[in-house]
Amino acid sequence: MFYRISLCLQQKVEFMKDLKALWQAVLDKLELTVSNVSFIMWFKPIKVLDLVDNKHLVIAANTLSAKNQISRNYFDKLSTAVNDIFGNDLTIEVLDPSEEIEYIKLHGEQAGEKEVEVTKNPFNAKYTFNNFVVGNSNQFVYAASRAVAEHPGEKFNPLFIYGGVGLGKTHLLHAIGNYLKEFSPNLNVKYVTCEQFANDYIESLGSESKSKGVVEFRSKYRNLDVLMVDDIQFISKKTSTQEEFFHTFNELYQNNKQIIITSDRPPKEIETLADRLRSRFTSGLTQDIQQPELETRIAILRKKCQLENYSIDDDVINFVAEKINTNIRELEGMLSKIYFLANLANKTTATMEEAMEAFDGQLEEDRNDGTSPDDIIDAVCKYFDITRQDIVGKKKSKDVVEPRMIAIYLISEILEMPLISIGKIFGGRDHTTIMHSRDKITDQLKSSIKTQNFISEIRKMLKGG
Repeated sequence: MFYRISLCLQQKVEFMKDLKALWQAVLDKLELTVSNVSFIMWFKPIKVLDLVDNKHLVIAANTLSAKNQISRNYFDKLSTAVNDIFGNDLTIEVLDPSEEIEYIKLHGEQAGEKEVEVTKNPFNAKYTFNNFVVGNSNQFVYAASRAVAEHPGEKFNPLFIYGGVGLGKTHLLHAIGNYLKEFSPNLNVKYVTCEQFANDYIESLGSESKSKGVVEFRSKYRNLDVLMVDDIQFISKKTSTQEEFFHTFNELYQNNKQIIITSDRPPKEIETLADRLRSRFTSGLTQDIQQPELETRIAILRKKCQLENYSIDDDVINFVAEKINTNIRELEGMLSKIYFLANLANKTTATMEEAMEAFDGQLEEDRNDGTSPDDIIDAVCKYFDITRQDIVGKKKSKDVVEPRMIAIYLISEILEMPLISIGKIFGGRDHTTIMHSRDKITDQLKSSIKTQNFISEIRKMLKGG
Protein backbone atom coordinates (compact mmCIF):
# COMPACT_ATOMS: atom_id res chain seq x y z
CA MET A 1 0.00 0.00 0.00
CA PHE A 2 1.22 3.48 -0.85
CA TYR A 3 1.49 6.23 1.77
CA ARG A 4 1.91 9.95 1.69
CA ILE A 5 3.65 12.23 4.14
CA SER A 6 1.30 14.85 5.52
CA LEU A 7 3.01 18.22 5.23
CA CYS A 8 1.88 21.74 4.48
CA LEU A 9 2.58 23.12 1.00
CA GLN A 10 5.78 25.01 1.79
CA GLN A 11 7.12 22.14 3.83
CA LYS A 12 6.47 19.83 0.88
CA VAL A 13 8.49 22.04 -1.43
CA GLU A 14 11.44 22.07 0.96
CA PHE A 15 11.03 18.38 1.66
CA MET A 16 11.24 17.47 -2.03
CA LYS A 17 14.26 19.76 -2.57
CA ASP A 18 16.08 17.97 0.25
CA LEU A 19 14.96 14.55 -0.99
CA LYS A 20 16.14 15.24 -4.53
CA ALA A 21 19.48 16.47 -3.23
CA LEU A 22 19.90 13.27 -1.23
CA TRP A 23 18.92 11.20 -4.26
CA GLN A 24 21.53 13.01 -6.36
CA ALA A 25 24.10 11.98 -3.77
CA VAL A 26 22.90 8.39 -4.13
CA LEU A 27 23.38 8.64 -7.90
CA ASP A 28 26.86 10.07 -7.43
CA LYS A 29 27.74 7.08 -5.27
CA LEU A 30 26.20 4.56 -7.68
CA GLU A 31 28.13 6.05 -10.59
CA LEU A 32 31.31 4.87 -8.89
CA THR A 33 30.10 1.30 -8.31
CA VAL A 34 28.42 0.32 -11.62
CA SER A 35 29.54 0.49 -15.23
CA ASN A 36 29.03 3.70 -17.17
CA VAL A 37 26.55 1.98 -19.49
CA SER A 38 24.51 0.57 -16.60
CA PHE A 39 24.46 3.90 -14.82
CA ILE A 40 23.30 5.89 -17.86
CA MET A 41 20.77 3.28 -18.97
CA TRP A 42 19.21 2.17 -15.68
CA PHE A 43 19.94 4.65 -12.89
CA LYS A 44 20.27 8.15 -14.32
CA PRO A 45 16.62 8.35 -15.55
CA ILE A 46 15.19 7.32 -12.15
CA LYS A 47 12.81 9.77 -10.46
CA VAL A 48 12.52 9.93 -6.70
CA LEU A 49 8.85 10.18 -5.67
CA ASP A 50 8.55 9.92 -1.92
CA LEU A 51 10.15 9.15 1.43
CA VAL A 52 7.54 7.78 3.81
CA ASP A 53 8.16 8.29 7.54
CA ASN A 54 11.90 8.25 6.88
CA LYS A 55 11.59 4.49 6.37
CA HIS A 56 10.30 3.79 2.88
CA LEU A 57 11.81 5.28 -0.29
CA VAL A 58 9.69 5.27 -3.46
CA ILE A 59 11.44 5.71 -6.81
CA ALA A 60 10.32 5.30 -10.43
CA ALA A 61 12.31 3.76 -13.28
CA ASN A 62 11.69 5.06 -16.80
CA THR A 63 10.78 1.65 -18.28
CA LEU A 64 9.57 -1.74 -17.07
CA SER A 65 12.83 -3.22 -18.35
CA ALA A 66 14.81 -0.76 -16.23
CA LYS A 67 12.77 -1.68 -13.15
CA ASN A 68 13.43 -5.37 -13.76
CA GLN A 69 17.16 -4.83 -14.32
CA ILE A 70 17.51 -2.80 -11.13
CA SER A 71 15.42 -5.20 -9.04
CA ARG A 72 17.15 -8.35 -10.30
CA ASN A 73 20.75 -7.32 -10.85
CA TYR A 74 21.53 -4.09 -9.00
CA PHE A 75 19.28 -3.99 -5.95
CA ASP A 76 22.05 -4.74 -3.45
CA LYS A 77 24.20 -1.91 -4.80
CA LEU A 78 21.20 0.42 -4.81
CA SER A 79 20.36 -0.47 -1.19
CA THR A 80 23.95 0.08 -0.08
CA ALA A 81 24.13 3.50 -1.73
CA VAL A 82 20.73 4.60 -0.37
CA ASN A 83 21.46 3.56 3.19
CA ASP A 84 24.94 5.10 3.10
CA ILE A 85 23.48 8.48 2.08
CA PHE A 86 20.24 8.50 4.07
CA GLY A 87 21.80 6.98 7.17
CA ASN A 88 18.76 4.79 7.79
CA ASP A 89 17.91 1.18 6.99
CA LEU A 90 15.31 2.11 4.36
CA THR A 91 13.07 -0.17 2.40
CA ILE A 92 13.09 0.70 -1.31
CA GLU A 93 10.20 0.40 -3.73
CA VAL A 94 10.96 0.62 -7.46
CA LEU A 95 7.98 1.47 -9.67
CA ASP A 96 7.58 1.10 -13.43
CA PRO A 97 5.93 3.93 -15.46
CA SER A 98 2.38 2.55 -15.12
CA GLU A 99 2.81 2.13 -11.37
CA GLU A 100 4.19 5.67 -11.16
CA ILE A 101 1.01 7.01 -12.78
CA GLU A 102 -1.12 5.14 -10.26
CA TYR A 103 1.02 6.44 -7.41
CA ILE A 104 0.61 10.03 -8.60
CA LYS A 105 -3.14 9.49 -9.05
CA LEU A 106 -3.40 8.40 -5.45
CA HIS A 107 -1.03 10.88 -3.87
CA GLY A 108 -0.28 13.76 -6.22
CA GLU A 109 3.21 15.24 -6.49
CA GLN A 110 4.78 15.60 -3.07
CA ALA A 111 6.22 19.04 -3.82
CA GLY A 112 2.76 20.52 -4.22
CA GLU A 113 4.00 22.74 -7.05
CA LYS A 114 1.39 21.22 -9.35
CA GLU A 115 -0.99 18.32 -9.33
CA VAL A 116 -0.33 15.96 -12.19
CA GLU A 117 -3.11 15.93 -14.71
CA VAL A 118 -3.76 12.31 -15.55
CA THR A 119 -4.71 12.05 -19.16
CA LYS A 120 -8.31 11.23 -19.97
CA ASN A 121 -7.04 8.54 -22.29
CA PRO A 122 -5.35 5.88 -20.13
CA PHE A 123 -4.12 3.97 -23.15
CA ASN A 124 -0.54 4.07 -24.39
CA ALA A 125 -0.54 5.70 -27.82
CA LYS A 126 2.23 3.34 -29.00
CA TYR A 127 0.05 0.30 -28.44
CA THR A 128 -2.23 0.18 -31.48
CA PHE A 129 -3.41 -2.51 -33.86
CA ASN A 130 -1.20 -1.00 -36.57
CA ASN A 131 1.87 -1.42 -34.37
CA PHE A 132 1.04 -4.99 -33.35
CA VAL A 133 3.08 -7.48 -35.37
CA VAL A 134 0.89 -10.42 -36.38
CA GLY A 135 2.35 -13.91 -36.83
CA ASN A 136 1.36 -17.54 -36.44
CA SER A 137 1.70 -17.28 -32.67
CA ASN A 138 -0.88 -14.51 -32.22
CA GLN A 139 -3.02 -14.20 -35.36
CA PHE A 140 -6.17 -15.65 -33.77
CA VAL A 141 -6.03 -13.52 -30.63
CA TYR A 142 -5.33 -10.46 -32.79
CA ALA A 143 -8.39 -11.18 -34.95
CA ALA A 144 -10.56 -11.68 -31.86
CA SER A 145 -9.33 -8.43 -30.29
CA ARG A 146 -10.00 -6.55 -33.50
CA ALA A 147 -13.52 -7.98 -33.72
CA VAL A 148 -14.25 -6.94 -30.13
CA ALA A 149 -12.97 -3.42 -30.77
CA GLU A 150 -15.14 -3.07 -33.86
CA HIS A 151 -18.27 -4.62 -32.30
CA PRO A 152 -18.07 -4.30 -28.48
CA GLY A 153 -20.63 -6.39 -26.63
CA GLU A 154 -21.65 -8.26 -29.78
CA LYS A 155 -18.87 -10.77 -30.37
CA PHE A 156 -16.72 -12.85 -28.05
CA ASN A 157 -18.04 -11.66 -24.72
CA PRO A 158 -16.17 -12.07 -22.50
CA LEU A 159 -12.85 -12.20 -24.35
CA PHE A 160 -10.30 -13.96 -22.15
CA ILE A 161 -6.68 -13.69 -23.36
CA TYR A 162 -3.96 -15.66 -21.64
CA GLY A 163 -0.24 -16.21 -22.15
CA GLY A 164 3.18 -15.69 -20.61
CA VAL A 165 4.79 -12.42 -19.58
CA GLY A 166 5.79 -10.03 -22.35
CA LEU A 167 3.91 -11.68 -25.23
CA GLY A 168 1.58 -8.79 -26.08
CA LYS A 169 -1.53 -9.17 -23.89
CA THR A 170 -1.36 -5.63 -22.51
CA HIS A 171 -0.53 -4.29 -26.00
CA LEU A 172 -3.81 -5.76 -27.27
CA LEU A 173 -5.82 -4.26 -24.40
CA HIS A 174 -4.39 -0.84 -25.13
CA ALA A 175 -4.94 -1.34 -28.87
CA ILE A 176 -8.62 -2.09 -28.22
CA GLY A 177 -8.84 0.96 -25.97
CA ASN A 178 -7.17 3.27 -28.48
CA TYR A 179 -9.44 1.98 -31.24
CA LEU A 180 -12.57 2.58 -29.15
CA LYS A 181 -11.41 6.07 -28.14
CA GLU A 182 -10.92 6.95 -31.80
CA PHE A 183 -13.96 5.35 -33.39
CA SER A 184 -16.45 5.11 -30.49
CA PRO A 185 -15.52 8.09 -28.30
CA ASN A 186 -18.91 8.17 -26.56
CA LEU A 187 -18.45 4.76 -25.00
CA ASN A 188 -17.53 4.59 -21.33
CA VAL A 189 -14.36 2.49 -21.38
CA LYS A 190 -12.30 1.53 -18.33
CA TYR A 191 -8.95 -0.24 -18.13
CA VAL A 192 -7.66 -1.47 -14.77
CA THR A 193 -5.25 -4.02 -13.41
CA CYS A 194 -6.73 -6.68 -11.17
CA GLU A 195 -4.76 -5.18 -8.30
CA GLN A 196 -6.31 -1.76 -8.93
CA PHE A 197 -9.82 -3.24 -8.95
CA ALA A 198 -9.10 -4.97 -5.63
CA ASN A 199 -7.63 -1.80 -4.11
CA ASP A 200 -10.62 0.28 -5.24
CA TYR A 201 -12.96 -2.23 -3.64
CA ILE A 202 -11.00 -2.36 -0.36
CA GLU A 203 -10.90 1.45 -0.28
CA SER A 204 -14.68 1.60 -0.71
CA LEU A 205 -15.11 -0.66 2.32
CA GLY A 206 -12.83 1.56 4.38
CA SER A 207 -14.49 4.88 3.57
CA GLU A 208 -16.14 6.95 6.32
CA SER A 209 -19.53 5.85 5.10
CA LYS A 210 -19.15 2.23 4.07
CA SER A 211 -22.49 2.06 2.30
CA LYS A 212 -21.76 5.26 0.35
CA GLY A 213 -18.28 4.02 -0.59
CA VAL A 214 -19.61 0.72 -1.91
CA VAL A 215 -22.36 2.49 -3.87
CA GLU A 216 -19.78 4.79 -5.49
CA PHE A 217 -17.53 1.83 -6.29
CA ARG A 218 -20.37 -0.08 -7.94
CA SER A 219 -21.45 2.97 -9.88
CA LYS A 220 -17.89 3.38 -11.12
CA TYR A 221 -17.57 -0.19 -12.39
CA ARG A 222 -21.11 -1.18 -13.36
CA ASN A 223 -22.03 1.78 -15.54
CA LEU A 224 -19.46 0.99 -18.20
CA ASP A 225 -19.70 0.03 -21.84
CA VAL A 226 -16.35 -1.76 -21.84
CA LEU A 227 -14.37 -3.10 -18.89
CA MET A 228 -10.80 -4.34 -19.36
CA VAL A 229 -9.04 -6.11 -16.51
CA ASP A 230 -5.34 -6.95 -16.83
CA ASP A 231 -3.71 -9.82 -14.91
CA ILE A 232 -6.89 -11.31 -13.44
CA GLN A 233 -4.83 -14.17 -11.94
CA PHE A 234 -4.12 -11.89 -8.98
CA ILE A 235 -7.75 -12.27 -7.91
CA SER A 236 -6.73 -15.71 -6.66
CA LYS A 237 -7.32 -16.15 -2.90
CA LYS A 238 -9.13 -12.77 -2.68
CA THR A 239 -12.53 -14.19 -1.72
CA SER A 240 -14.46 -10.97 -1.14
CA THR A 241 -12.96 -9.34 -4.25
CA GLN A 242 -13.98 -12.39 -6.29
CA GLU A 243 -17.52 -12.02 -4.97
CA GLU A 244 -17.66 -8.36 -5.96
CA PHE A 245 -16.13 -9.01 -9.38
CA PHE A 246 -18.66 -11.80 -9.98
CA HIS A 247 -21.56 -9.38 -9.49
CA THR A 248 -19.82 -6.67 -11.53
CA PHE A 249 -19.31 -9.18 -14.32
CA ASN A 250 -22.93 -10.28 -14.25
CA GLU A 251 -24.25 -6.72 -14.30
CA LEU A 252 -22.18 -5.80 -17.35
CA TYR A 253 -22.74 -9.07 -19.17
CA GLN A 254 -26.51 -9.02 -18.76
CA ASN A 255 -26.56 -5.53 -20.24
CA ASN A 256 -24.49 -6.62 -23.26
CA LYS A 257 -21.46 -4.64 -22.13
CA GLN A 258 -18.06 -5.86 -23.30
CA ILE A 259 -15.70 -7.54 -20.84
CA ILE A 260 -12.05 -8.23 -21.74
CA ILE A 261 -9.75 -10.07 -19.37
CA THR A 262 -6.09 -11.06 -19.53
CA SER A 263 -4.19 -13.58 -17.44
CA ASP A 264 -0.87 -15.40 -17.45
CA ARG A 265 -2.75 -18.71 -17.38
CA PRO A 266 -6.11 -20.15 -18.51
CA PRO A 267 -9.09 -19.94 -16.12
CA LYS A 268 -8.84 -23.61 -15.14
CA GLU A 269 -5.31 -23.05 -13.80
CA ILE A 270 -6.08 -20.01 -11.61
CA GLU A 271 -5.86 -21.34 -8.07
CA THR A 272 -8.73 -20.90 -5.60
CA LEU A 273 -10.91 -19.25 -8.26
CA ALA A 274 -14.61 -19.66 -7.49
CA ASP A 275 -16.23 -22.17 -9.85
CA ARG A 276 -18.98 -19.78 -10.86
CA LEU A 277 -16.40 -17.12 -11.77
CA ARG A 278 -14.33 -19.69 -13.69
CA SER A 279 -17.50 -20.60 -15.56
CA ARG A 280 -18.14 -16.94 -16.45
CA PHE A 281 -14.59 -16.49 -17.73
CA THR A 282 -14.96 -19.41 -20.15
CA SER A 283 -18.45 -18.51 -21.36
CA GLY A 284 -17.15 -16.38 -24.24
CA LEU A 285 -13.90 -16.84 -26.17
CA THR A 286 -10.78 -18.02 -24.36
CA GLN A 287 -7.71 -17.53 -26.56
CA ASP A 288 -4.02 -18.00 -25.83
CA ILE A 289 -1.17 -15.90 -27.15
CA GLN A 290 1.94 -17.98 -27.77
CA GLN A 291 5.65 -17.31 -27.95
CA PRO A 292 6.50 -15.70 -31.30
CA GLU A 293 8.34 -17.78 -33.86
CA LEU A 294 11.60 -16.54 -35.42
CA GLU A 295 10.00 -14.74 -38.38
CA THR A 296 7.63 -12.87 -36.08
CA ARG A 297 10.45 -11.92 -33.72
CA ILE A 298 12.41 -10.48 -36.65
CA ALA A 299 9.33 -8.54 -37.77
CA ILE A 300 8.81 -7.21 -34.22
CA LEU A 301 12.38 -5.92 -34.09
CA ARG A 302 12.08 -4.30 -37.51
CA LYS A 303 8.87 -2.61 -36.41
CA LYS A 304 10.65 -1.38 -33.28
CA CYS A 305 13.43 0.10 -35.44
CA GLN A 306 10.84 1.82 -37.60
CA LEU A 307 8.92 3.29 -34.67
CA GLU A 308 12.01 4.42 -32.76
CA ASN A 309 14.06 5.48 -35.83
CA TYR A 310 16.81 3.01 -34.91
CA SER A 311 19.48 2.28 -37.51
CA ILE A 312 20.57 -1.31 -36.86
CA ASP A 313 22.24 -3.83 -39.16
CA ASP A 314 20.05 -6.71 -40.34
CA ASP A 315 22.61 -9.17 -38.96
CA VAL A 316 22.05 -7.71 -35.50
CA ILE A 317 18.27 -7.96 -35.78
CA ASN A 318 18.51 -11.59 -36.87
CA PHE A 319 21.03 -12.36 -34.14
CA VAL A 320 18.87 -10.89 -31.36
CA ALA A 321 15.75 -12.64 -32.71
CA GLU A 322 17.54 -15.98 -32.59
CA LYS A 323 19.01 -15.54 -29.13
CA ILE A 324 15.88 -14.26 -27.33
CA ASN A 325 12.88 -16.42 -28.07
CA THR A 326 10.56 -16.14 -25.09
CA ASN A 327 9.70 -12.55 -24.25
CA ILE A 328 8.94 -9.61 -26.53
CA ARG A 329 9.83 -7.08 -23.83
CA GLU A 330 13.28 -8.60 -23.42
CA LEU A 331 13.62 -8.78 -27.19
CA GLU A 332 12.85 -5.08 -27.65
CA GLY A 333 14.82 -4.13 -24.54
CA MET A 334 17.94 -5.80 -25.91
CA LEU A 335 17.53 -3.97 -29.22
CA SER A 336 17.26 -0.63 -27.36
CA LYS A 337 20.36 -1.48 -25.35
CA ILE A 338 22.33 -2.28 -28.51
CA TYR A 339 21.32 0.98 -30.15
CA PHE A 340 22.15 2.87 -26.95
CA LEU A 341 25.65 1.36 -26.98
CA ALA A 342 26.09 2.47 -30.59
CA ASN A 343 25.10 6.01 -29.59
CA LEU A 344 27.62 5.96 -26.76
CA ALA A 345 30.28 5.09 -29.34
CA ASN A 346 29.06 7.93 -31.60
CA LYS A 347 28.01 5.45 -34.29
CA THR A 348 24.96 6.11 -36.47
CA THR A 349 24.29 2.40 -37.02
CA ALA A 350 24.44 -0.42 -34.48
CA THR A 351 26.52 -3.42 -35.55
CA MET A 352 27.42 -6.87 -34.24
CA GLU A 353 30.12 -5.24 -32.12
CA GLU A 354 27.44 -3.57 -29.98
CA ALA A 355 25.32 -6.73 -30.01
CA MET A 356 28.14 -8.82 -28.54
CA GLU A 357 28.80 -6.16 -25.91
CA ALA A 358 25.10 -5.95 -25.03
CA PHE A 359 24.85 -9.69 -24.39
CA ASP A 360 27.91 -9.26 -22.16
CA GLY A 361 29.35 -12.76 -22.08
CA GLN A 362 26.05 -14.63 -22.31
CA LEU A 363 27.13 -16.10 -25.63
CA GLU A 364 30.41 -17.66 -24.48
CA GLU A 365 31.88 -16.09 -27.57
CA ASP A 366 35.47 -16.81 -26.63
CA ARG A 367 35.06 -20.58 -26.74
CA ASN A 368 35.73 -20.73 -30.49
CA ASP A 369 39.40 -19.67 -30.06
CA GLY A 370 39.35 -17.39 -33.10
CA THR A 371 37.94 -19.96 -35.50
CA SER A 372 36.25 -18.40 -38.54
CA PRO A 373 33.53 -19.73 -40.89
CA ASP A 374 36.20 -20.14 -43.58
CA ASP A 375 38.30 -22.27 -41.22
CA ILE A 376 35.38 -24.61 -40.64
CA ILE A 377 34.45 -24.86 -44.33
CA ASP A 378 38.09 -25.52 -45.27
CA ALA A 379 38.35 -28.28 -42.64
CA VAL A 380 35.13 -29.95 -43.80
CA CYS A 381 36.23 -29.76 -47.44
CA LYS A 382 39.61 -31.30 -46.59
CA TYR A 383 38.04 -34.05 -44.50
CA PHE A 384 35.54 -35.09 -47.19
CA ASP A 385 37.84 -34.29 -50.11
CA ILE A 386 35.47 -31.85 -51.84
CA THR A 387 35.91 -28.28 -53.08
CA ARG A 388 34.67 -25.08 -51.49
CA GLN A 389 32.58 -24.44 -54.59
CA ASP A 390 30.88 -27.80 -54.06
CA ILE A 391 29.97 -27.11 -50.45
CA VAL A 392 28.64 -23.56 -50.88
CA GLY A 393 27.12 -24.17 -54.31
CA LYS A 394 23.91 -25.77 -55.54
CA LYS A 395 25.04 -29.40 -55.83
CA LYS A 396 22.57 -31.86 -54.26
CA SER A 397 24.45 -35.14 -54.49
CA LYS A 398 24.77 -37.08 -51.23
CA ASP A 399 28.56 -36.76 -51.13
CA VAL A 400 28.13 -32.96 -50.95
CA VAL A 401 24.85 -32.50 -49.05
CA GLU A 402 26.00 -34.26 -45.87
CA PRO A 403 29.31 -32.34 -45.60
CA ARG A 404 27.39 -29.12 -46.25
CA MET A 405 25.01 -29.86 -43.38
CA ILE A 406 27.93 -30.72 -41.12
CA ALA A 407 29.67 -27.44 -41.98
CA ILE A 408 26.44 -25.54 -41.26
CA TYR A 409 26.05 -27.36 -37.95
CA LEU A 410 29.62 -26.62 -36.88
CA ILE A 411 29.43 -22.93 -37.78
CA SER A 412 26.17 -22.60 -35.86
CA GLU A 413 27.46 -24.61 -32.88
CA ILE A 414 30.96 -23.14 -32.59
CA LEU A 415 30.48 -19.55 -33.75
CA GLU A 416 26.80 -19.06 -32.84
CA MET A 417 26.28 -16.98 -35.96
CA PRO A 418 22.77 -15.86 -36.99
CA LEU A 419 21.10 -18.37 -39.31
CA ILE A 420 20.57 -15.73 -41.97
CA SER A 421 24.29 -14.86 -41.90
CA ILE A 422 25.18 -18.52 -42.31
CA GLY A 423 22.75 -18.68 -45.23
CA LYS A 424 24.65 -15.89 -46.98
CA ILE A 425 27.88 -17.87 -46.69
CA PHE A 426 26.23 -20.87 -48.30
CA GLY A 427 25.11 -19.24 -51.53
CA GLY A 428 22.30 -17.10 -50.12
CA ARG A 429 20.24 -20.01 -48.77
CA ASP A 430 17.10 -19.21 -46.76
CA HIS A 431 17.46 -19.33 -42.98
CA THR A 432 14.84 -22.12 -42.77
CA THR A 433 17.09 -24.30 -44.97
CA ILE A 434 20.03 -23.55 -42.67
CA MET A 435 17.90 -24.35 -39.62
CA HIS A 436 16.84 -27.68 -41.18
CA SER A 437 20.47 -28.65 -41.87
CA ARG A 438 21.59 -27.73 -38.36
CA ASP A 439 18.71 -29.59 -36.70
CA LYS A 440 19.17 -32.70 -38.85
CA ILE A 441 22.80 -33.08 -37.80
CA THR A 442 21.79 -32.40 -34.19
CA ASP A 443 19.31 -35.28 -34.39
CA GLN A 444 21.83 -37.59 -36.08
CA LEU A 445 24.36 -36.98 -33.34
CA LYS A 446 21.98 -38.60 -30.86
CA SER A 447 22.09 -42.01 -32.58
CA SER A 448 24.64 -42.11 -35.43
CA ILE A 449 28.15 -43.15 -34.43
CA LYS A 450 29.33 -42.27 -37.94
CA THR A 451 28.12 -38.67 -37.60
CA GLN A 452 29.60 -38.44 -34.11
CA ASN A 453 32.96 -39.49 -35.51
CA PHE A 454 32.75 -36.97 -38.38
CA ILE A 455 32.11 -34.11 -35.98
CA SER A 456 34.75 -35.25 -33.47
CA GLU A 457 37.48 -35.62 -36.06
CA ILE A 458 36.73 -32.25 -37.76
CA ARG A 459 36.80 -30.54 -34.38
CA LYS A 460 40.25 -32.06 -33.79
CA MET A 461 41.40 -30.71 -37.14
CA LEU A 462 40.21 -27.22 -36.16
CA LYS A 463 42.21 -27.45 -32.94
CA GLY A 464 45.29 -28.46 -34.88
CA GLY A 465 45.13 -32.05 -33.70
